[in-house]
Amino acid sequence: MPEAAEPPFVSPRRLLWNDAERRPRAPFRLLLTPVVFVAVSLVVGFSLSTALGGLAGSSRLASLVVSLVSVGASGLAALVVARYVDRRTVADLGLGLDREWAVDLGFGLALGTGLMTAVFVVGVAAGWIAVSPAPLGVDRLLGVGSLLAFFVVVGIAEELLLRGIVLTDVAEGLRWRFGPDAAVAGGLAVSSAVFGVAHYTNPNAGFASTTSITLAGVMLGLGYALTGDLAIPTGIHISWNFVQGGVFGFAVSGLDFGTSLVETTERGPDVITGGAFGPEAGLLGVGAIVLGAVCIAAYVRVRRGDLGFDPSVTVPELRWKQ
Repeated sequence: MPEAAEPPFVSPRRLLWNDAERRPRAPFRLLLTPVVFVAVSLVVGFSLSTALGGLAGSSRLASLVVSLVSVGASGLAALVVARYVDRRTVADLGLGLDREWAVDLGFGLALGTGLMTAVFVVGVAAGWIAVSPAPLGVDRLLGVGSLLAFFVVVGIAEELLLRGIVLTDVAEGLRWRFGPDAAVAGGLAVSSAVFGVAHYTNPNAGFASTTSITLAGVMLGLGYALTGDLAIPTGIHISWNFVQGGVFGFAVSGLDFGTSLVETTERGPDVITGGAFGPEAGLLGVGAIVLGAVCIAAYVRVRRGDLGFDPSVTVPELRWKQ
């Protein structure tokens, strides 16, 4: 009876390293991402926050500046991961920064603004949201302006990390076994789940808010998966958060920033308004998320002539090949 053939030996290096792409394999890139992310965020965030720390308690504006620095460190960490772990070009992060990218960004900004305005209008019309007079002074305008800067940085940093890195790495890792469409769908599911769970530690979070934020991750991820660019999700992310918190005074993912152009109070059932977490945890927010996904699909269909996952999401554009 012939002896069974021994399985071929696979070296640890081959398991960890992709020689053809000259970088770690996808599972280990995903494991390295939070390590580098935390390290860079801690070093930069701690250093700058320490330098500005004396300002943190002096005013709400100063506190926002410190928060802005910390979030900016997260964005820097995402760029470090992309360059030295993923070894991808800036354009391959979804930052093409050409005319088409700018048009898509404008669409995202308009859509995020429109969706949150619709939440406000429906809530007020139904009596679920009450509006209070908010006198506009220099302090309020400065506070709202600082919120805008904060949400711009948050939108860019989170989209770079969740869609530009996590979604892409998962899709690149799955494409060899499942094909490009299934790979992108897998990346979309994983990145959306991470997005939802990451917000679970926010104030007033729970199962409903986590589920809704996960759905929001799907909406944002669609904007990237269908175009291969971060323009649409970045635009939506920025304007959605800013209009939600800086214009209408809603809590943003459980965070109350205390300054806005309009002061509002939720009077309807929490299941509809989202309660203390903000509209994202209620049916108003879920409706806006679903509508947003439909609008993204329609926009891509009209602008590009077809509708499907962009294959470039699964094919890396590596720096060393340039």
